[in-house]
Amino acid sequence: MQLDHAACYRAIQARDARFDGQIFTGVKTTGIYCRPVCPARTPHVENVVFYPSAAAAQAAGLRPCLRCRPEASPDFAAWRGTSNTVSRALALIETGALDAADVGGLAERLGMGERQLRRLFRQHLGASPVAVAQTRRVLLAKQLLHETRLPMAEVALAAGFGSIRRFNETFQALYGRPPGALRGDSTQVSTGNGGLSLRLAYRPPYDWEAMIGFLRLRAIPGVESVEAGRYARSIAIGPERGVLVVRPAAGNFLAVDIHFPRLPALPAIIARVRRLFDLAADPLAIAAQLGQDSALAPLVAARPGLRVPGAWDGFELAVRAILGQQISVTAATVLAGKIAAAYGEALPADMQGLAAGVTHVFPQPAVLAGVELGGMPRKRAAALASLAGAVLADPLVLSGRRSLDEAIAKLKALPGIGEWTAQYIAMRALREPDAFPHGDIGLMRALADADGRRPSATELLARAEAWRPWRAYAALHLWTADGEE
Repeated sequence: MQLDHAACYRAIQARDARFDGQIFTGVKTTGIYCRPVCPARTPHVENVVFYPSAAAAQAAGLRPCLRCRPEASPDFAAWRGTSNTVSRALALIETGALDAADVGGLAERLGMGERQLRRLFRQHLGASPVAVAQTRRVLLAKQLLHETRLPMAEVALAAGFGSIRRFNETFQALYGRPPGALRGDSTQVSTGNGGLSLRLAYRPPYDWEAMIGFLRLRAIPGVESVEAGRYARSIAIGPERGVLVVRPAAGNFLAVDIHFPRLPALPAIIARVRRLFDLAADPLAIAAQLGQDSALAPLVAARPGLRVPGAWDGFELAVRAILGQQISVTAATVLAGKIAAAYGEALPADMQGLAAGVTHVFPQPAVLAGVELGGMPRKRAAALASLAGAVLADPLVLSGRRSLDEAIAKLKALPGIGEWTAQYIAMRALREPDAFPHGDIGLMRALADADGRRPSATELLARAEAWRPWRAYAALHLWTADGEE
């Protein structure tokens, strides 16, 4: 990825937060790399090199700054909208794709060759997939050292290091000192019930009220709850169960309280929270694109930090989307709660009471595939059973891979899933920023002209071509405006 040296230097001179997470400054004289907002004195222009990612800076032999803490910067965003393949690959890496397989296996999941995937990573991030995964591991460990009082062995385990020896060697080589010397003065290790509290950064602005309002309307009783501006839910990874609570924090952060018995699951939990709350979005880039449309411009100006809510679990979201066909949001939410109460697993005793109203985990595909659901049309119950069976046969059917068109086609091949449902699942569960349910009546209603004439689905799809690659965000703006009216 080519970076304009003069423009980047002006950004670090101004300590421009708009570039935080998008460029990293390598200082030749110190061997350190920094964020654009670093409070240290700005180096001379001839002494700096700019990198598109923290992984690229570390691959060049630089070590992270201890003052501006690159681990606290927003997630990668400079490449978003330019390479969907890199976007999908990073999402898979976040959830541990390179922990269980090599780059070749990752490339195969994306439907391409390993060499091509490496080339795209070099082009857009300036580093290899393995370097990106390693950098994420190091920066997560650094965050845990700074923000918690976890013992060293548990930090190493939680960040994904195979051994405490490897953990110590990596930090000694990178920082020139042992991990213990980087320990912060935080006492956040406990949330009051033995949990772990971390802060996750985002690029401002962030419309928390819109996000929490969207989730509140769709919260599944017993599985999720929204109270006092906080979102809480049960979580399940493998055989373990837990609870997390997300709330706004000072600065451009969300605070996440995690109660989970297995520390190695922490990177996957963080990755899911980032996707659920769309923390990697670049609101300025999205606003610049959508603001060119005369109808969207005032909506974007009114809510510049609007994000597309994601999903904790793709199967749960897909079930919820199918239940919502041809009934109200409230009715679908009540029905989902009944299914969770009847077939979901109760949280362990030590997890009960950590979040008000959160008592069960959502039923697993194997459970719903083997029951006859009542209280709904037979075709809808059959669609849910078919979905559960499809996920059992191919656990990756609801994971982001290859292309949006392929994902939509695969979803529509399942009984009971049409264009709208497939696009909605792609928006939220697959995190496809260009997914667009063009047949949605709310979108058509929001774009009605002065005489009340609504565009047809075909007309809406044609108009939305100018909104690429951010059509999902356009849909959220139109839905929000329609709801307010």
